[in-house]
Amino acid sequence: MSEPKAFETMPHDPPSPAQRRTFIVLCLLLLVAGLWTIRSFLPALGWAAILAVATWPLYARVRAMYPPRGHDILWPLVFSVAAALLVLVPLAAAGIQVAREAHTVLSLVEEARRSGLPPPPWLGDLPLLGPAALSWWTENLASGAAASGLIERFNHDAVAGLSRSLGGQLLHRSIVFGFTILTLFFLYRDGLWLLDALRRASERAIGPHGERIGRQMIASIHGTVDGLVLVGIGEGILIGIAYWFAGVPHPALFGAATAIAAMIPFGAAAVFCAAALLVLADGSVGAAVAIVAVGSIVVFVADHAVRPALIGGATKLPFLWVLIGILGGVETFGLLGLFLGPALMASLHLLWRDWIAGPADEVPAPPSSASAARR
Repeated sequence: MSEPKAFETMPHDPPSPAQRRTFIVLCLLLLVAGLWTIRSFLPALGWAAILAVATWPLYARVRAMYPPRGHDILWPLVFSVAAALLVLVPLAAAGIQVAREAHTVLSLVEEARRSGLPPPPWLGDLPLLGPAALSWWTENLASGAAASGLIERFNHDAVAGLSRSLGGQLLHRSIVFGFTILTLFFLYRDGLWLLDALRRASERAIGPHGERIGRQMIASIHGTVDGLVLVGIGEGILIGIAYWFAGVPHPALFGAATAIAAMIPFGAAAVFCAAALLVLADGSVGAAVAIVAVGSIVVFVADHAVRPALIGGATKLPFLWVLIGILGGVETFGLLGLFLGPALMASLHLLWRDWIAGPADEVPAPPSSASAARR
């Protein structure tokens, strides 16, 4: 008598409605459990996906010009290393500059301990906050004894605790960054297969709408990269030139900080106002006014003309929703929300357009106030 084979395929009847519901519940539970398991690495997966989508046209062009031979690892490795260097090189340059300035800061602290720091002449003339700021400076920094008391408040235990916290955060972010680059490598290598698999899955799950939503999100990411990253770099360069002419210390470092802050709409203002205060502290009122004027003009043009054309033009998304998506995304997801927020808003806007006008590619824009007045 023959024994039954292990895992022998047996004919099955079609699943009942109860079995289908149980299967759906099981799939949802497994999905939630999987997301909960990898929750610490979800930002890394998100960053890797955004970097892959943003750089895929260039990657595909280079790969077509120089087709891979044998194992397809050369171009994925080159682009992954380039993405890592694009982040690490500026951080290393900033770290070196901060290390160079540490000696100056320590000397300033030691000088404050010995004889105090006299208040700058312009401090009391600041509008609204001038008298209060001058009073605080006089009480806490003007004399050596007062400055020593203020410095002693930052005791060694607090500094040690802060160092441990920063060390833990640095280690965690280094691991996440490494995982992001590793994931980016596999996205480059298997991107075509993954794209086809996602297209098939969306077709089975929600029909042709899935591919349209995916294309809209990809277009939104491309537009957001152009509108935030490239425009932010441009703002940093232009305002950095103003820093150099105005005599701001370390204009390249301030320009880089301005470029990073400018990726968030209106974020560059905080940096160039701080640079203006540094110049004002040296008594250069005209240079400080020039920095604020140039920075305000550059930010106004970038945020009201260039960015709406790049981001909204790529997705047919009104700039108000672009701005809401960026600011709400940053509040919800951190820096990752700079790109996720507009992508989500673009997808919702596409669904709204399809809902009110069908799946046509073009939907009439709402009438402007001028055309409404002519009616």
